[in-house]
Amino acid sequence: MSEFVTSINCMDGRVQLPVIHWMQEKYDVPYVDMITEAGPNKVVLQGTEDQIKAIQAKVQVSVDAHGSKTLAIVGHEGCAGNPVPREKKWEEIKEAIEVVKSWDYGIDVIGLYVNGDWEVEVVQE
Repeated sequence: MSEFVTSINCMDGRVQLPVIHWMQEKYDVPYVDMITEAGPNKVVLQGTEDQIKAIQAKVQVSVDAHGSKTLAIVGHEGCAGNPVPREKKWEEIKEAIEVVKSWDYGIDVIGLYVNGDWEVEVVQE
């Protein structure tokens, strides 16, 4: 069993610990590989080729070197890198899940949203 899961999360420091703690508890792992971007779901959907390749390379390390079997794509309330309403963010997270699945790493891909109270909500599992 892997000791790692992976998160494509916002660089915003306020969302790091809620996501880490949620994933540790949910998947019973000690470690969460954190790949960060400003507005990560927007970057996955609309980023440059170089941005996408950089994210993919980091996911590959997490899967190959750390044996990660689950990846979360995360959005959050009040995101400066992708300042859109909650409903739009949830749709983008769902779209980003499909994009990440198409990268074909053979891992589970889920979507999470961190609300204004810094609580993790499941968008899609």
